[in-house]
Amino acid sequence: MTQLRTVQVLGGGSAGSSAHVRSLAAGLVARGVRVTVCAPASLEHGYDFPGAGAHFTPVPRRSDPATVGALRAACAGADLVHAHGLHAAARTALALSGLRKPLVVTWHTRAHADGARGRLSRLLERRAVRAAAVVLGTCSELVDRARAYGARDARLAPAVVPAPRVRPVPDTAVGKTRAELGVVGRPLVMAIGSLVPDRGYGTLLDAARRWRELDPAPLVMIAGEGPDRAALRRRIEAEDLPVRLVGRREDIAELLSAADIAVLPSRWEARSLLAQEALRQGIPLVATAVGGVPELVGEAAELVPYGDAQALADAVRRLLRDGARRAELAGLGRAQAGRWQTEDETVAQVLSVYDELVSGA
Repeated sequence: MTQLRTVQVLGGGSAGSSAHVRSLAAGLVARGVRVTVCAPASLEHGYDFPGAGAHFTPVPRRSDPATVGALRAACAGADLVHAHGLHAAARTALALSGLRKPLVVTWHTRAHADGARGRLSRLLERRAVRAAAVVLGTCSELVDRARAYGARDARLAPAVVPAPRVRPVPDTAVGKTRAELGVVGRPLVMAIGSLVPDRGYGTLLDAARRWRELDPAPLVMIAGEGPDRAALRRRIEAEDLPVRLVGRREDIAELLSAADIAVLPSRWEARSLLAQEALRQGIPLVATAVGGVPELVGEAAELVPYGDAQALADAVRRLLRDGARRAELAGLGRAQAGRWQTEDETVAQVLSVYDELVSGA
């Protein structure tokens, strides 16, 4: 039997999509598939695609005019190409022009830009989904959106991110971490994600201002980097908010294990990394009821409207006062995480799509 040859294409490479491609590449290689990953060179160090058994071909980021040519050369010998994200899909569709190769697109998230940028994003979405033989949406809303935009075949395919390979953190280690973070004797509320407008951190700061009345007042810790750092810092200092920006961290699982509550105030999410790790660890989660979050968490989190600082503040305040509810959410979270599709099941689903398209070519 001829070895199936695939190319996985990443654009900017969000943490979720990059981790998914790394996991997918390892699973496909283990099943005898030849995998080439095309992505910006910076992602090779962070995700070690060769360590998963894949060949790695660096391609420029989306603003570089050489990208399409580099992708075309990399895809020339492939049986099938799989693009992750809409910018990657649009470039890959151009690169495959005239090559008659099946294109699979995984739609991991959606844009929320307004005005001219919003119109351009929607045009890009339509072109990407219409170019694909199959669109795999990571949540039901994206599947429906792809169908509305003219996708020939759109299917639900939750992109599973592997659980961190960490041992359960003992209580003594948690206590040490809390001491190092300066949260002895006060609650810790944890948020994780890029410092960009759609993450909803402005709303989180509004809520933190309301928590100052509590005794003891919780410390809000935000792990991540991004263009909004300076503006957030100025506001934290001007309003004397109990919020700390700790930058990009490699010990996210350990940080989260020290938290009393995790918060996800985003404008939109499909399969949030923070939500997945919080539920796996049994950390009570307060999240916005947007995108794929409700179907991801089920009954295992407190859900609030996006942009509603009062609702967010009230939900966290109730949980801080109700240890029984926190314990209930911890158990519900671990149970919900146990029902998610596994890495092996994800690889099997994707491979079945590949076999269907290649055999029908």
